[in-house]
Amino acid sequence: MTDRPELDAEHPASRHVVIIGGGFGGLACAIELGNAPDIDVTVVDRRNHNLFQPLLYQVATAALSPADIAEPIRKTLAHFSNIDMIMAEVVGIDPSSRTVSLSDGELVPYDHLVIATGSDYNYFGHDNWRMFAPGLKSIHEARQIRHRLLLAFERAERARSEPEKHALLTSIVIGGGPTGVEMAGAISELGRFMISRDFRNLQPDHLRVLLVEAGPRILAAFPEHLSAYARTYLEKIGVEVRTGRKVMDIREDGAEIDGEFVPAGSIIWGAGVKASPAHSWLGISGVAGGRIPVDDCLRVQGLDDIYAVGDTSALVGSDGKFLPGLAQVAKQQGIYLGKSLRRGNAVSGFKFKNRGNTAVIGRNAAVFDFGKWTMKGRAAWLLWALVHVYLLINFEKRLLVSIQWVGRYLTRQRGARIIDETAEGAGHENHPAAIDSATGRP
Repeated sequence: MTDRPELDAEHPASRHVVIIGGGFGGLACAIELGNAPDIDVTVVDRRNHNLFQPLLYQVATAALSPADIAEPIRKTLAHFSNIDMIMAEVVGIDPSSRTVSLSDGELVPYDHLVIATGSDYNYFGHDNWRMFAPGLKSIHEARQIRHRLLLAFERAERARSEPEKHALLTSIVIGGGPTGVEMAGAISELGRFMISRDFRNLQPDHLRVLLVEAGPRILAAFPEHLSAYARTYLEKIGVEVRTGRKVMDIREDGAEIDGEFVPAGSIIWGAGVKASPAHSWLGISGVAGGRIPVDDCLRVQGLDDIYAVGDTSALVGSDGKFLPGLAQVAKQQGIYLGKSLRRGNAVSGFKFKNRGNTAVIGRNAAVFDFGKWTMKGRAAWLLWALVHVYLLINFEKRLLVSIQWVGRYLTRQRGARIIDETAEGAGHENHPAAIDSATGRP
C-alpha cells in the first residue's frame, strides 16, 4: 500500500487528492491544485502522456506527428512540488476504505478522488470491428490509420487491375459527427494531392472517400444550415456523403452498407462514444452511455469525496440535457473542481460557459456554432486554427504546430508521410511503436 503521512496534532497530514486520468479534465484539476500548501496530489494514468485529441485526425492524415500534439504528463506537472504521477491502470475503487486498486495489486489511498477517465468509441456490440475500423482516441490508433492509408496508396500504385486499384483507394469513414467530417475531408485532400504530385500510375478519379451516417444529416449537433454547408463542401472536394445508411458488417477488405458490400483499403470509425467503465468500479449504474451521475458540485451522487469530470460525468446543463463530451466541458469542470478542492468547499454549483462548438471540413472551410450566432467558411477556419493552437499544452507546441500549418497551407505538403511497419502490429499505446518514425520522438 502507498505510504501516507501519519496524523499529528501540531502538524496535521495534508489532504491527499487522487486524480484518475490525465486528459483535459484531470490535468486542469491537477494544475489548479498545484503547489497548494495543504494538499498532496497523485495523478494516475495508464499512458505517460497528455494527448490533444482534437488534432489526432491530423496525425492520422500525415499533417502532424504524434509528438506535436502530446506531452509527457510528468513534464506538464514538473514545476508543482506537491504532485506525483503514477503510470498504471486502475481496475477498481473501494469507497469504504478510500483506496484505488491498480492492475499490479497496489492500493492507492485517497481523501478526495477525482475520476476523469474519459470515453472510448462505442461499436454497439460489434467490438470485433475495432481491428478493421480503428477510431481516434489514441496515438496508436491514429498511427494505425495513417499506416493503412499510406500503405493503400503504395499498393494501389502496383495494382495490376482497375478493380483492385479502386478498392485500395477507397476509404470509408463511419459516423458523420465532427471527427468523421474532419477525417473524410482530410483524407480526400491528402489523397488527391499525393496522386497528383507523387504517384505515376494513379489518377485522381481513382480515389473514393465515403462518409456514412445512420442519421438524416451529418453534424447533427449543429444547426441545419451549417450541416448543409458541410455536406456541400465535402461533396465539392470529392467526398460521397451517405446519410440514412447503416453499416451492417465490417471486414478487413471492406464494409457492408445497407446490404451493399463496398471494398476498401481503409476504414475509420467515428460513429459514437461511450464512457469509460468507471461506474462499474463504484458499483453503480451508468447513465447516458455509462456516464456517472453527479450533482452540480461534480460529486458522485451518494458518495462523499468522490467526483467525476468530463466525458465520465453526467451533469444536466441549463437546457435540460446532459452536458456534451467536449474538451471545453472537461477543462472547465477540472478548473472548477480544482478550485473547490483547494478552498475546501464549493462556493456555488458548476455552470458551463459555452465557448462554441466547431468542426473543420477542409482547407479554408470550417463551421462554428456559438448558440446565438454561427460562422462558416474561411473566417471560421481561421478562428478554428487560432483556438486549437491556443489550447495546445505549451508555447513550444503552439509554435511548432503553427509553423507546420503555415508551411502546409503554402505548399500543401504533409511532412509526416512515413509508413511505420510497426504501427499495424502495435498492441496498445505503450508498445515501442509509440515512437514516431518521422521524428524519433514519442
